[in-house]
Parts: sequence; C-alpha cells; structure tokens
Amino acid sequence: MRLKELALRLGCELRAVQADDGEKEITGVAGMEHAGPSELTFLANPKYAHKVKSTRAGAILVSAATGGLHIPALVSENPYLDFARALELFYQPPAPKPGVHPTAVIAETAKIGEGVSIGACAVIGERVKIGRGTVIHPLVVVYEGAEIGEDCVLHAHSSVREHCRLGNRVVLQNGVVIGGDGFGFAKKKDGTHYKIVQSGPAVLEDDVEVQTLSSVDRATVGETRVKRGAKIDSLVQVGHACVVGEDNIICAQTGLAGSSVLGKNVLLAGQVGVSGHLTIHDNVVVYAQSGIGGDVEAGSVVSGSPAFDAAQWRRAVTAFPRLPELLRTVRELEKRLAALESREGKDEE
Repeated sequence: MRLKELALRLGCELRAVQADDGEKEITGVAGMEHAGPSELTFLANPKYAHKVKSTRAGAILVSAATGGLHIPALVSENPYLDFARALELFYQPPAPKPGVHPTAVIAETAKIGEGVSIGACAVIGERVKIGRGTVIHPLVVVYEGAEIGEDCVLHAHSSVREHCRLGNRVVLQNGVVIGGDGFGFAKKKDGTHYKIVQSGPAVLEDDVEVQTLSSVDRATVGETRVKRGAKIDSLVQVGHACVVGEDNIICAQTGLAGSSVLGKNVLLAGQVGVSGHLTIHDNVVVYAQSGIGGDVEAGSVVSGSPAFDAAQWRRAVTAFPRLPELLRTVRELEKRLAALESREGKDEE
C-alpha cells in the first residue's frame, strides 16, 4: 500500500521529507527497533523520541507536536490508536469458514445462528443459543442453557458454563472459564465444609474481552456481571457476584474477591488484590501489587497494601529504606534526652 493511500485510510496528514514520499510502498507495521525501510512504525510516548533517530522505518506515525524527523510522517491525534488500525490493514488473523466440523457435538435443542463456525471436537449443550457470525474454535465447551451473542470469538479450550450469557463481539481467549463455581462453602460443626450451590450465572456484556486462563465465577445467588467494553488480562480471577464496570482494564494476576463492585473506567494494574464486598468507584487507578481493603473514592490514584494515595505512597516508599537509620537516630536522641533530664534532676537536688 502506498504511503499516501495509508494516510487516507487512517485519516492522517502526510508530512513528507521528499516530494515522492507519498508513493513509497508500505508493506507492514513494526516497532521502531525492528522496522525496515518498507514498514511503518509509531511514536506514542515522547520519552522514546530519541529512538526515532536510529530507526530504519520507511515512515512513522507521530503526534502533531513532533518535529525534526528524517523520515516521512503520518500526523495523528492518537498515534497508538492509529498504529493499531494500521496493523489491521496488514494483518488479519485466520477466520474459520462458517459451518460445523463433523466431529463437533451439538445438542438437538441448540439454536445456531447464520454464518456460525463450530470447530473440531467442540461441544454445544442443550438449549444453547449462538448468535449470527460467531466463531467457536476447536475444543470449546458450551454448557446447557448458555447464550452467546453475535460475532463472538471463543478460542480453543474456553468454556461457558450453564445459563451464562455473552453479549455481542465478546472474545474469550484460550483456556478462559466463564461461570465456573464461585468459592462458597459453609463450615459445619465438625469442621468440614459444606458446598454452597452457585446458582447465579456470569454475564458478559458487549465488546468484553477476556485473555488466556482467566475465570469469571458464577454467583451464589444473583449474577456476576462484566459490563460493556471491559478488558480482562490473563490469569485474572473475578469472584462470585462481582460487578466489573464499563471500559475497565484489569491487568494480569489480579484477583477480585466476591461481591467486589467496580465503577466505570477503573484500571487495576498487575497483581492487585481486592478483598471483596467493597466498591471501587469511577475512574480509579490502582498501581501494581496493591491491596484494596475498603471502598475507593472516584478519581483516586492509589498504591500500596493496604492501598492509599499514590503520591503519599511514593514518599513513604522513599523513606522506608531509611527506617533503620531513622530508628537509630531516634534511639540516640532518646538516650541524650534521658541523660540531660538526669543531669537536670541532679542539679535541682
């Protein structure tokens, strides 16, 4: 694709270095360190601007404020987003053809929409509903009574348990479990544990994506819900009866204990632990490895375990390595003070 055509497709301004730059052929997209003369790269973060001088890329996506470039540029309001859009123009993942593989097992009561693809050894249970254009890859299991919307993609070894519901354009990566039993047990007098039936489904709204080996547990009663546009990274557990808000980002190895409620646009960085039965309100950012033990106010940025204001946390972390030194200083001051008080006492006598 010629660079001027690519600029048109992306809605970007072409900033040429030479008169014929618009005719340059672009064959792919790559990062700055690896891009070759026929590839497009991007600069989204100004702190990496120094790398532009050494890139071999044929062109670069940049913001309007970027200057002094030695290669042609596509000027974008959001270079990272347009980089993602450009990538789609050059690479599309394989799309299975509509139809049912002969080794798939589909219950007679299941309702399959038009243009659905069901791969080898997939199992579709009784009274399942699958919407138009959805792709079910090999070895997927959909339990009885589950509903899956239109244009979803369920990758190999993912499972959707009984009566759970997926909206439209939901993506489940490999090994995801939607609606596995919540962790609920009642302790008996003899100390053994009595399993509590997990009767409530897990519900994923439109445009949700769940990355590999993550689980969204079903609820004891009611439901577990992941709202529209939320993105859940790999190795995340969403416990029973949780609510994950719209457009949330939940990064890898995060765990939400039961009945956690997250508002809109919440970002939980990696390895965050949420203790459950609390609310994290809209637009909160939680730094990696933080522990959330209570409600968090809207717009807060918190860190630490237990988590508190991130700016205070940074100051506390800076002071932490100096605590032994500060403790020695305090003890020395206490000794001096005690000695001074002793001398003053003798003088009074």
